Amino acid sequence: MPPRPKKFICTFCKNTQSPNYKDPKTLAQFITYYRSIQSRFYTGVCLKHQKKLATEIKKARIMGLLPSVRYEK
Repeated sequence: MPPRPKKFICTFCKNTQSPNYKDPKTLAQFITYYRSIQSRFYTGVCLKHQKKLATEIKKARIMGLLPSVRYEK
């Protein structure tokens, strides 16, 4: 049986804040190189904040604050 992964502590619970679409710098930490939303397994965010994070990233994409696809020349 493989060892259990290290238990993550939610960054939003630790800082007593919530993800917000007006802060694209913070939201950019939770998207991959190809601009897809990372899963809870990799980010270490709790379920409550992961759901909120996904909706806030989608809002930021609609408003144009975050790119929805990666652009190459």
